Amino acid sequence: MNLLGAMLREEWRLHAQLFGGRRFAAFPAVVFAIGAAGLTLLAELGVARGTVVGGLHAVVAFLGLQVGTIGLVGRDAMRNVLGDVSLLVGSSRSLPVSWRRVLATFLLKDLLYYAGLILGPLALADAARALFRGESLLDVGLLWVTLVFAFAMGVTVSLAMIAVATRSAIALPAIVAALAALVVAGNVDPIAFTPAGLYGDPSIVSVLRVAGPIVVSGAIALVLFEPIETEEGASRVPPLPVGFGVAGRTLREVARSSGSVWKVLFSLSLFGAITGWLLVAVADAAGLELAAGIAFGTLLGLGTFTTYAWVTQFDDPAEFDRYPLAPRRLFRGKLLAFLALAIPGGLLVLAVAAVWFSPASLLIGVAIFPAVAIYVFGISATVAGLSPTALLFDVARFAVFGAAITLVAVPLVVLALVAGRYTTIAPVLAVGIATIAALAGIVLLERAGPRWERRRR
Repeated sequence: MNLLGAMLREEWRLHAQLFGGRRFAAFPAVVFAIGAAGLTLLAELGVARGTVVGGLHAVVAFLGLQVGTIGLVGRDAMRNVLGDVSLLVGSSRSLPVSWRRVLATFLLKDLLYYAGLILGPLALADAARALFRGESLLDVGLLWVTLVFAFAMGVTVSLAMIAVATRSAIALPAIVAALAALVVAGNVDPIAFTPAGLYGDPSIVSVLRVAGPIVVSGAIALVLFEPIETEEGASRVPPLPVGFGVAGRTLREVARSSGSVWKVLFSLSLFGAITGWLLVAVADAAGLELAAGIAFGTLLGLGTFTTYAWVTQFDDPAEFDRYPLAPRRLFRGKLLAFLALAIPGGLLVLAVAAVWFSPASLLIGVAIFPAVAIYVFGISATVAGLSPTALLFDVARFAVFGAAITLVAVPLVVLALVAGRYTTIAPVLAVGIATIAALAGIVLLERAGPRWERRRR
């Protein structure tokens, strides 16, 4: 408990130092405001409660999967991501504390932090909606509990997958294939083993059934995961060789990092799966004929923020002072690497989606996806520079980033919803909005380099 308390205090002090105590403390208020507005809007639009709950569980589980990639960071990029900050997560090297104990405590700390900092305000927002509509607060409490389970499942499953993959290149595909075979054979209902299933059937049996995968994957992670230590500088990519450029160096950095370029495809695949599920669920709930291409192109483009994080994860702005490299050239090179990683993955997801949705309806997504991705890059570069993780808890940056994303996301999502009624004008407007967004992204990109150079100096 002493280690857990120290980690919680360290987390607060770290973010308070980075962003300012008041700005960091205000983050739950922002989550509450966004959650209250979103939940109320969905209720007023007539979207079924089950659809909203399912979407929340999917998003929170995805957040947990992303947090679970600390396994990748811990193995070969901790120094580059955290700079000179000394964290207790590395205390097993210098203190008589086992690595497994540190890892277990770190995961518990993250669970408590996210449950209170993000899921707590979201539950309060849902409580406000329930009181406004005269609904039971017991349902709100159940939702918060199952969302915490969803986050825990995402973290443990992600870390367990990393642990198994590092031990055996064959074991992980074999396990996934075996589980898929059970589901296809109809012997197992996968939803029953998820927190969403617990929400639909709250009982002791359901709790045990959902806790099983979390406990098993957590145990696998703790037993099999080991940080791989390398000699100082061994995992670093040589700095800017002549003729190679920023884009080439960045691609090499991502390719040589844990998970390689596959982690980019993994992130986009998750966004694609969530998008497909939402398309089916919302269409069934609201009786709408949704434009799959506009929806996939928009949401996949927004999902490329994770790719931006990967292409900047190793960067130290001061390092580039040694080279005759203008800030604009730096960010242009990052954009080329970003597109080289994100575009093939997104197009592959669209191709897979054609198995379930009409290929003709998805073609417009081929145009919208890259345009929205460029816009996301431009906004990220302007607001976060080479430190995209600062967006997570810096309220001011988060608010600006969210507002900028909303300007493009909302019109495109609305067009996806009404495209069935306006079959001619909706696609034209969608491509037009995406094109304007891409041009805005390029303008922002050109200004991002000089802006951050001035601020740093």
